[in-house]
Amino acid sequence: MFQAVVRNRAPVVRLLSPRTSILETVRERKSRNDPKAKSKVGRIKTPPPVDPVEMVVLKERFSEYTLIMRALRMQFKEEMLRKRYEEEIGSLAEEKSRQEAEEHSTLMAWNDAENLRLRKIRELRVQKEVEEAELKRKEAAILRQQELENHIKEREREILQLQEEAKNFITLENLDQRIEEALDNPKNYNFAIDKEGRVVKQTVLQ
Repeated sequence: MFQAVVRNRAPVVRLLSPRTSILETVRERKSRNDPKAKSKVGRIKTPPPVDPVEMVVLKERFSEYTLIMRALRMQFKEEMLRKRYEEEIGSLAEEKSRQEAEEHSTLMAWNDAENLRLRKIRELRVQKEVEEAELKRKEAAILRQQELENHIKEREREILQLQEEAKNFITLENLDQRIEEALDNPKNYNFAIDKEGRVVKQTVLQ
């Protein structure tokens, strides 16, 4: 609401609404030199009480309001300066943008070439690792095959040895023959071995 004050004691006019033409005449205000009103001679003005909690809340809200308004001013100022800069040196901005685009294209081409080079190196390294792994696998298979063949040969040798030894085994068929051979060829096991490992047989004194 707008209120106008005229110091020369002229009628004061107050505009009720900006959308209407109805005017209302109000009383004029006192000047600086007018005496105090009789109804207010003995009155002592006391400040209204302040709620501490409300004061803290108001201070926080005022600080927040100040920060928001400062940020808005800075943003509007930045936008205005940017617009002015673009209007004043637009050709330079276009040239700079073109140079940046060319530089970006050059860097992207270099990046693609570098990625291609690194991919080829990586593929060669992976292929080499695969070949080495395949070679190790083949060598391990060959080694296992050799170990298996050696094991089979060892078992065959043991089998042949057992077959040779089995010819001298005592069975029911040659039991009588072995008994007769043992009786015909008695063996004396009463002998000793000297330090050199030679057999020392006992001599029978006559």
